[in-house]
Amino acid sequence: MLYVDIPTRPEFKALNDVRADACVSIYLKTTPMTQQSDASRIELGNLAKQAREQLEAVGFDKRRLASLVEHFDDLADDDEFWRLQANSLAILATPDLLRTFRLANALSQMVAVSDRFHLKPLMRAITFPSSALVLALSENAVRLVEIHAELPAVAVKVDGLPKDAASALGKSTLNDRSPSGRIQGSEGQNVRFRQYARQVDAALRPVLAGRETPLILAATGRLAAVYRSVNSYPNLLPDGIEDSPDRISDADLADAARPVLDAANAAELSALKVLYEARSGDGRATCDLSDGARAATYGAIETLLVDMDAVVPGIVDEQTGAITFAEKADATNYGVVDEIAGRALASGARVLGVRKADLPGSGDLAAILRYPA
Repeated sequence: MLYVDIPTRPEFKALNDVRADACVSIYLKTTPMTQQSDASRIELGNLAKQAREQLEAVGFDKRRLASLVEHFDDLADDDEFWRLQANSLAILATPDLLRTFRLANALSQMVAVSDRFHLKPLMRAITFPSSALVLALSENAVRLVEIHAELPAVAVKVDGLPKDAASALGKSTLNDRSPSGRIQGSEGQNVRFRQYARQVDAALRPVLAGRETPLILAATGRLAAVYRSVNSYPNLLPDGIEDSPDRISDADLADAARPVLDAANAAELSALKVLYEARSGDGRATCDLSDGARAATYGAIETLLVDMDAVVPGIVDEQTGAITFAEKADATNYGVVDEIAGRALASGARVLGVRKADLPGSGDLAAILRYPA
């Protein structure tokens, strides 16, 4: 089983704002198989040693360095921590704090040392959701199931959720005539379904409030259409599971939901590529690093896609956005693409970490601008 803790967007923004005399970012491959965790611990030691050597090379304060190294030593010795892992581990440390995130996706191993964290590898985890909620809805029953990549499906307790359509309306059957005297048959069933669906939607609101998790509807026929007509959750995906959930286990629901989620992510990326091409025609898109840095500095980026594996060392001027490139990454510089992403995020832009092949243009980023640069 994978143990995952993905940063929320507010957590990500808070980490992006951290500035310290030494910020060490370590990403390494891990395994959920406890008996094989020793290799990950050894690799952590190797990467931590690289970070220490970079800081020693620039004359970093020895006492502050000792505090930083202690974080990594304590983590390496924590047997309980290593017992519960996923496929990758992000470790973000300063002499004064340590944050770790266990991730389902496989990340490339690396270490970065600067006055700010290297967060781009984490962006993929929050860019396109790997988790979703499935609302399994039928006339006979309703349940909410949470799914995660490579994790077992989990039933979510929802207070006030109706048992089924008839009991939700205080009826023994949906065929009873309504108090208003409306006719039975398909019209009467639609009336009952809408009442049932509104109760389900109302029960879900406290559970879904403030979340951005995609919701996938598993329902068939008229009830599916009726629920969509009364749904108040903005992240209900347009496509769903078109099969009766009465005959589907939670595990099978998860299997059916993952292609729906993948298709939604792919459609969103495709739409962004189309928008990028359209904006390119009037000077409101760029894949140039220097142009992107200036646009991010002046708050001109609306949406930014970055290659999550790109590492371009340098420094971006705080006032002008001009880039000074460095020959190699060390403790005196930071990742330029990371910095552009951080500035765009601070100005309210949407930032997405993607693979190089998914980027429009030919650079390490693709910026869709609010106005011509």
